[in-house]
Amino acid sequence: MTLLRASIAWHVFDLSHSAFYLGLTGLIQFVPVLALTLVGGVVADSFDRRRVINLAQIVLLCCGSLLFWSTHSGSVTLPLLYMTVAAISSAGTFEAPARSALLPTLVPRERFPRAVTIASTNQALAFATGPALAGVLIASFGIGAAYAGYVVLIVIAFAGVTNLRAGGEIARRGAVTLAAVREGVAYVWKQPVILGCMSLDMFAVIFGGATALLPIYAKDILHAGPRGYGMLTSSFEVGALCMSVMLMLRPPARHAGRILLSTVVVFGLATITFGLSRIFPLTIAAYLIAGMADQVSVVMRSTAVQLSTPDALRGRVSAVNMMFIGASNQLGAAESGFVAHLTSPTFAVVSGGIGCLFVVALVAWRLPELRRYRVA
Repeated sequence: MTLLRASIAWHVFDLSHSAFYLGLTGLIQFVPVLALTLVGGVVADSFDRRRVINLAQIVLLCCGSLLFWSTHSGSVTLPLLYMTVAAISSAGTFEAPARSALLPTLVPRERFPRAVTIASTNQALAFATGPALAGVLIASFGIGAAYAGYVVLIVIAFAGVTNLRAGGEIARRGAVTLAAVREGVAYVWKQPVILGCMSLDMFAVIFGGATALLPIYAKDILHAGPRGYGMLTSSFEVGALCMSVMLMLRPPARHAGRILLSTVVVFGLATITFGLSRIFPLTIAAYLIAGMADQVSVVMRSTAVQLSTPDALRGRVSAVNMMFIGASNQLGAAESGFVAHLTSPTFAVVSGGIGCLFVVALVAWRLPELRRYRVA
């Protein structure tokens, strides 16, 4: 997925040369998240989660094929890219809750923190290689080659999920109703640890995320070109991957709440450094450190949220979590693009890092249960 997202971001900026249109990409991604994610959570609790994932992957395969064909034929336009972005985001609203809720049913509870670390390591590896591969393919063969590579990878992923063994019983059977949606939302609202994890992630990334502006930094500020763009984009995930390996070699952390808050502080400081840097190696290092901090945050959040949720509600709670994540990623991209358009890319990133630090202080003050949370 990161291969596709990095390729689309580069393609949008290559066609428009505008921070505004990059920000609009994030906003378009968020609309389906807002409209469909809670429904996706009920679906994940009502049907075979493997089948839900496979159906979503078929949509992703069609989107990747359409992008390849339209690029190869020279008919690609910004509206077509935005339409595809909306379809990809819509499929993700069903795939992500089902995937997240499936993992706890595959391993015993006492091994779940370790399973989260391993799963996040695999994800970080994919996130690290995806943007780098996009940069190499775009620089060597053009944007169409990046879309072709994505199609091949999604076919492999489809086969892997199809052969996965069943993960427990279907949590609930019945129609997708508003009452079922409300049940999941109400549970999250009543659990301060879960609500704190989700809120911290959403607002910290909305303010502190710089992903949407990476094409501008690579092309106009650092003058690094497509290969530099691939390196810059993947450096965040390389940092996440390195941290995942470190976490795998250590016993699972117990003081999850305190560690979570501390790592978001590091994320904010690294974002500020990234925004101010004009030296390519320093920019890479700052973004790598941000990725390391974010990976610790991902493991702590996932462990706390999943272990605090009964299986019958995991799909819906995961959907609420995905909605918060979607808001952070997509609205963060829109916020960065729009602020950069009105001011400058540097101001957008640095002010966002400062906002991230403010969010940590506010959450730590208002939700002491999160500060004190320990993995039992």
